Amino acid sequence: MLKMVHKITHVTVRDVRFPTSLEQHGSDAMHTDPDYSTAYVVVHTDSGLQGFGFTFTLGKGTEIVVCAVRALAGLVVGKSLQEIVSDFRGFYRLLSSDGQMRWLGPEKGVIHLATAAVLNAVWDLWARAEEHTSPRVFITCADCFFCLTEDQMLKEGYPAYTTSCAWIGYSDEQLKQLCTDALKSGWTKFKVKVGADLEDDTRRCRLIRQMIGPDKTLMIDANQRWDVSEAIGWVSSLAEFKPLWIEEPTCPDDILGHAAISKALAPLGIGVATGEQCQNRVMFKQFLQASALQFVQIDSCRLGSVNENLAVLLMAHKFKVPVCPHAGGVGLCELVQHLILFDYICVSGSLSNRMCEYVDHLHEHFTSPVVIHDAHYMPPKDPGYSCEMLESSVKKHQYPEGDVWKQHKNN
Repeated sequence: MLKMVHKITHVTVRDVRFPTSLEQHGSDAMHTDPDYSTAYVVVHTDSGLQGFGFTFTLGKGTEIVVCAVRALAGLVVGKSLQEIVSDFRGFYRLLSSDGQMRWLGPEKGVIHLATAAVLNAVWDLWARAEEHTSPRVFITCADCFFCLTEDQMLKEGYPAYTTSCAWIGYSDEQLKQLCTDALKSGWTKFKVKVGADLEDDTRRCRLIRQMIGPDKTLMIDANQRWDVSEAIGWVSSLAEFKPLWIEEPTCPDDILGHAAISKALAPLGIGVATGEQCQNRVMFKQFLQASALQFVQIDSCRLGSVNENLAVLLMAHKFKVPVCPHAGGVGLCELVQHLILFDYICVSGSLSNRMCEYVDHLHEHFTSPVVIHDAHYMPPKDPGYSCEMLESSVKKHQYPEGDVWKQHKNN
């Protein structure tokens, strides 16, 4: 039970961007010069308690999401935390189904990104009010299974894979060095960005496979670059490198296209993974019904925060499809660690074919950065949803007036 009402008095939002494009961090076949960014939200209450949240963007367009958050703020201000959590479903629908704003795209597009940012802040506020990490807000310790699996998770962690070694803009020398360092740090699962040039992809996949050996796991990710027939042919050409999956092989809205790709690649032992650009739970339902994916990749900021991600976790469990979340960017690893713990402890109870993406960028800008040990996510310990950024980092990287961007403009 909440000890205080915590009435929301106002909502602030800032455009925070990091110039990651300068070193090609995050580069892939479709997004060649990303500047990892957030629409960073703070929910303020009359008690002084604050909730922090954000949604992830790639630079240009963040200002549009900021405007969308401001448009939603009027639906939030004046409500108490107690009122919200007593009918969280109703609050979610209030934000996602406003009679006028939903015309911009019902549960998709920029309004849904803004909804995720606001809801992430509210979940953070609730967890802080309860002095728990977010999964504990809706998990009861009275469940013996919970106590058993949480103890195991605290000791062992949740398996992760790395994408940090093989961004498409990295040189072979950089790729080799990063891969060598990752192997020394205990990483056994690696993802390679592909899709721009088949000859280049073949060379880079061969290089990575030779470095990690035949027993470690390799995945490939095209970031929606191909049409359906092109995806089938291209991935078939890379089958010799034994990828576990091809991620986002085609348009993220083409459910039947993904189904066709899945069917064609099944004899090669290659699955299809997708979801980071899947706009809502209804699309995930159809992906699952059509057997269009073999790995579900939820995203903490693409869907409507914890609320909608829980629905997808339950559907994935019903269809017996493992969840391997998308992470990286700015703060996505910090958020998704809560969701994978909930999935393991309260839904799947299994780590079979499950792993979560990890990207080693920008964690130093958070007050409670994610902890990785021996290529595993370790459970968070600080109260909240791990959304809070260092105020010094926010001011320095706020666009366009932060010092980083003033200096970048002068150069």
